[in-house]
Amino acid sequence: MKIIFGLVILAILFAVGLTLGSQNDQLVHVNYLLAQGDYRLSTLLAVVFVAGFVIGWLVFGLILLRLKMNNSGLRKKVERQQRELEELRALPIKD
Repeated sequence: MKIIFGLVILAILFAVGLTLGSQNDQLVHVNYLLAQGDYRLSTLLAVVFVAGFVIGWLVFGLILLRLKMNNSGLRKKVERQQRELEELRALPIKD
């Protein structure tokens, strides 16, 4: 249900962005590090939005991968400690 709700909101935001972008044909002059150019504002906003979205997902993916690897290592450690504990419980008690 959460996924459907999120996708609906994303679709609505995308439609609003397309609507606003199609109404915005103004040319803007952009000076960046190595060059400069005149671009339509709607195209520039779309490119920047997509680039930000991709960079955000890459960062999220790297963080998620690191957490999963950390979680896997901790699970192995817990399993090893549980085996050791069971072995210690199985030893006879010396008086």
